[in-house]
Amino acid sequence: MEQVQPKARRGWISVYAVAFALMVAAAIALVASSLGSLRSISLLWFSSALSLAAIAAAIASVLVPRRR
Repeated sequence: MEQVQPKARRGWISVYAVAFALMVAAAIALVASSLGSLRSISLLWFSSALSLAAIAAAIASVLVPRRR
């Protein structure tokens, strides 16, 4: 009978938590921008950059295998 090797565990909860924190920061920047009546779009760009960083971190947290 063959022994089944356990699959490499994937996912980093800590990196996923960072992604979540980045999304919260992006939301705060978006709210701050809207409360300022969108006088400057720099906060919108900052919010977009944070959102993209959060997406990248979330993808990395799932795709990068954990060390044993």
